[in-house]
This record gives sequence, C-alpha cells and structure tokens, in this order.
Amino acid sequence: MRHVLVVGGGGREHALAWKLAQSPRVGRISVAPGNAGTAQFAHNVDIDATDIVSLMEFAETEQVDLTVVGPEEPLASGLVDQFEAAGMRIFGPRRQAALIETSKSFAKRLMIAHGVPTPRYEVVTNLEDAREFLLTHPVDRVVIKADGLARGKGVFLPRGETDAEGILRSLLERDALGGAGRRVILEERLHGDELSLMAFTDGHTLALMPSVREYKRLRDEGIGPNTGGMGAHAPAPAVSRELALRISREIIEPALAGLQSDNCCFAGVIYVDVMLTPTGPQALELNARFGDPGAQAVLPLLETDLLDVIDACIDGTLNTLDVRWSHDAAVSVVLATAGYPERSDPGLRVAMTRDVPDDVLMFHAGTRWLDSGVLVTTGGRVLDVTGVGPDLTAAAQCAYRGVRCVSFDGMQYRRDIGLLRSQWE
Repeated sequence: MRHVLVVGGGGREHALAWKLAQSPRVGRISVAPGNAGTAQFAHNVDIDATDIVSLMEFAETEQVDLTVVGPEEPLASGLVDQFEAAGMRIFGPRRQAALIETSKSFAKRLMIAHGVPTPRYEVVTNLEDAREFLLTHPVDRVVIKADGLARGKGVFLPRGETDAEGILRSLLERDALGGAGRRVILEERLHGDELSLMAFTDGHTLALMPSVREYKRLRDEGIGPNTGGMGAHAPAPAVSRELALRISREIIEPALAGLQSDNCCFAGVIYVDVMLTPTGPQALELNARFGDPGAQAVLPLLETDLLDVIDACIDGTLNTLDVRWSHDAAVSVVLATAGYPERSDPGLRVAMTRDVPDDVLMFHAGTRWLDSGVLVTTGGRVLDVTGVGPDLTAAAQCAYRGVRCVSFDGMQYRRDIGLLRSQWE
C-alpha cells in the first residue's frame, strides 16, 4: 500500500486527494498543508506548499512513496527537480518545463517558434514602451497580461485609454502584482468561445481529458474582475472529439515537441486555454498543472485509477494505459467571500444549513476546523460545490442544490455555471 503526499491546500488538491483515496493501492494520504475537507479523510501536514526543505524532510521521514504537486508555485520553485535529485518519486514537470506557465513571454516564444497558433503580442517592461505600443493598437483590441504567476488575476481587458494607463502604471510602476507584473504582455484581443483542454502526459504520449469551460470573471454574464476561477463545467459542448484532437495536434503536441527539442521533457498535466476563432483554435495560455476549478469538474469523471495514470506518466508508459472517462457531465460552483478577489475575509463561520445530498461533492478550498469543531473560512474561495449528471443541465441542478446547503456572511457565487443559454465569456 502506497503513502501519497499531495502538495497544496485548495479545492484542486482536495479533489486530487479524494480521487487518489479511491485507489485500492493507496493506503495513506498526507496533504500539505491541506484544508478542512482533506482533514476528513487524510492527514494534514502543517507545511507550506513552497517549503521545499520541509516537504523533502517529511517525505523522507514518513516514507512517502509518491508526491503529487497541485499548485504552480512549487513547480516554479523547482520542487520536482529537488525531489528527483534526492531519488524520490514525484508527479509534475520540472522547473524549466514549468516555464510555460511561470513566464508567459517564454510560452509565447515557444509557441511562435514551433508554429502554435496564438495571438500576436509584444513584451514591455516600462510605461513608455507600453504607451508607444498603444499608439498603433486600439485599446479595445488589446489584452494586458502580467508575465509571471498571478493566481489567475493577471489578465486585464482595458475599457479605454485611461483604464489601460491605470492598469499599466499599477503593474509596471506600483508593483501591484509584485515581480509577476514587472514584465507585461500586450496581446491581440480575440473574440469567440473560450475553453480549456488538459491532458496527462509522460512527455511523449498524451491522454486528453474532457474539455472544460472555466468561468473566470467574478459575476454573472462574464462581468467584474478576473479571478482564479468562479466555477467550471465539463465537457464543453462546443468541443467535439474532432475539435479536441485538432487542438491537441495544432497546439499541445507542438508545444511539447518544442520543450523536448530544448531538453525540457514535460511529464505531468499540461493545460491550454484556447479561443475558438473563425480561423481555428488559438492558444491563449499554457499551464503546467491541473486547472482550479477545472480539476474539480474533470476528476469526478475519471474512471481509470488516478494512481495508475500518474505512475504511467512518471514511468513513461502512458501509451500502454487506456485512460477512461465517464460520459456524464460535471458542474462545479465556487463559493467565495464578499471581498474576493481583493481580500480573503478569513474567520467567517461556514454553516451547512441542511443535509447535503449524497450526489453533491463538496471540495474545500479556503477552510479550516477550529478546535471547537466550527468550520471557518481561510481564503477568498471557500468551497467548490460539484454536481455530476447525465448532462450539463442535470449536473448544474445537482450543484446548485448543494449550494443552497451552505451559508456564510457575504457568500457570493455565480448563478450561471453550466447554463447554456449564453456563452457570456
């Protein structure tokens, strides 16, 4: 029986630990740092996800057989490289391969060099160069992106010249996002349906997951500030099997081949945000891990033992494994505090107002138990309420039944997750 360590403390990591717990070959699960949800079936470890030294010491002392990395920050810090150098088994890309997410300019250069369709762009590091670019590019046709990791909050759609000036000044001169925003991508703004496609990979073989639509804006109809994600559904109805294969062939495969040509073998989960345009799919961003909340919508649909998939990715044998998925649909709704995404509002009491239906999955994100047994908030995104059903309508109805079972002061959530009457974003 295997001892598995999951690194991270959000809803994605709860979903990963929950899925791994279903494997008959997993005997013990530890989560660092975990949350109130993982505490119900796993052992939470009080170690930050970026504390490489303490994570390695724990893995050695507690005889961890496999470490699974959830968030992007540990990947950026070289956690996988350090574990592998110490001879420990770990799932996730090495630091150099993870640059596809930790540096948008690196990802753009990679895609351009290897023929991946992606919007035109320019990189700037000062306000003067940004202003010069905007003189020849209408503001309503530009996306402003922080180059580094910004936890989903580094993408801006300026509403006019004054707004663009304010965004650029906050990033380049006021360090609004710290080092992540000191280099800025000015990118052509595309229009169409936006979706995500994730895949397991051992660096050579791809096992595509069901397509996902993530809802990144705070409020219904795709308005409000960008967030780390307010919900997701899978599969995305706009994506046929043929289209998914085209996205893989034109975007994911050449990106992986480009990394390999630079001696950056990528093993783990690769995740691409795509815009479906009249001329075909274009890659908006590449990521080096499961989406959040995309994972909460996709993992409930995985029928193959997740441990088997991870082992195959690490061992380079993914081509020998049949990775199977349910034909059902899943909808995940994020419950957030009133201050999200600007602040986290910790310490709010979370109440379950009625018995949660058996078919509703509650993935905790920003929660912890007090010694008194009271559940309280620790972050802006508190819970991911997930429903599964034979179609998106049934899955959405299931998820929103679960939403009605939860309450805390200032609770906010979108009411349009999985509803197909409009493609708002």
